[in-house]
Amino acid sequence: MGLIHKILLSAGLLLFAVLVYSQEKYTISGYVKDAETGETLIGANVYDKNNTTTGTTTNLYGFFSMTLPEATYTIAVTYLGFETKEMEVVLDKDVRLNVDMGYKAIISKEIVVTGEKKDKNVESTEMGKVELPVEKIKTLPVLFGEVDVLKTIQLLPGVSSAGEGNSGFYVRGGGPDQNLILLDEAVVYNSGHLFGFFSVFNADALKKTTLIKGGMPANYGGRLSSVLDIVMKEGNNKEFHGAGGIGTISSRLTLEGPFLKNKGSFIVSGRRSYIDVILKPALKGTDFEGNGYFFYDLNAKANYRFSDKDRLYLSGYFGRDVFSFSDPTGFFNINIPWGNATTTLRWNHLFNDKLFMNATAIYNDYNFEVDLNVDKIRFILFSGIKDANLKFDFDYFPSVLHNIKFGANYTFHTFIPSTATA
Repeated sequence: MGLIHKILLSAGLLLFAVLVYSQEKYTISGYVKDAETGETLIGANVYDKNNTTTGTTTNLYGFFSMTLPEATYTIAVTYLGFETKEMEVVLDKDVRLNVDMGYKAIISKEIVVTGEKKDKNVESTEMGKVELPVEKIKTLPVLFGEVDVLKTIQLLPGVSSAGEGNSGFYVRGGGPDQNLILLDEAVVYNSGHLFGFFSVFNADALKKTTLIKGGMPANYGGRLSSVLDIVMKEGNNKEFHGAGGIGTISSRLTLEGPFLKNKGSFIVSGRRSYIDVILKPALKGTDFEGNGYFFYDLNAKANYRFSDKDRLYLSGYFGRDVFSFSDPTGFFNINIPWGNATTTLRWNHLFNDKLFMNATAIYNDYNFEVDLNVDKIRFILFSGIKDANLKFDFDYFPSVLHNIKFGANYTFHTFIPSTATA
């Protein structure tokens, strides 16, 4: 082959490569939701059925984005326990695709369901990440009728309990105080009720639990041992529902439903122990009459969808343990209340089909108080910590092969190590 022929062939191949590369590309984006409740589905698979290597998953807020060359595609959406959705999409412009997934009943003699690749924990960049849906947690045996998230965490590899009956946990040798525990992105400093016997998390109000045992992503700010990220339910935006339970130690009640159908929903979940009520008749007339202990907590969340580009969430948690002891003579009595309070205001905004933002304002408060009366002399000891937190998280989807996360976070800590008044 002559030199001129080689030059012409090289030029032709180069021109072909340029034409292929410059082929027009468009973006498919949207939200994946549960058709029955309206809850967004985290980690749903969205892909091209004819090329299963081309796809993505929904983020923490149920949003996905894929940029593909102009063509006609069969887009499939899958999520464990839900019917697979397939839609033909003519991609000659940017397409918004919101998908409602319905439940799927599987009837067979024996099946093996694999949720992820067997070698994902050694090939993924998040090798220490374990996700636990609340539905799976509720299938485990419970103690005193209480489904406990932290007790379930203690059953995972590399995690051990802080003691028999204690809700604290050690991850690969790290102490319980070295774990970052988040509830809707707000830090929970004290995670136990009944002196650590139960956790403060009411499973009826929770959506998903993620434990990261190593290599924590930068958006968590870092921790020595682990990160436990817990997300609350958003509430059913289709119809009203109620659920509850009566246990040996405590009872709980959850209400959820829409305040504006398909636009806004709420969920409220409360729990209270009645150890004090049970023991009251037994202690009557004894030297311990008037003594007692109880705990309670309240979870609440509301959300409103202004449009496909803007959603607002407001959630909060308030919980207290109260212990009291009185001397029958009235010479000495003590009250010790302690607990957490958190508030999270979150705004999801879609700048375009590729750039997703989550702006969050967080306030959390933990305090411990000792109110002591001795011979008509009152002494109060108070300590606590308060955080005000503002952060911005961005998800950028330049192509199906890349997902870029970036953001900024500012936290103002107020420490109150000890304040005494008499």
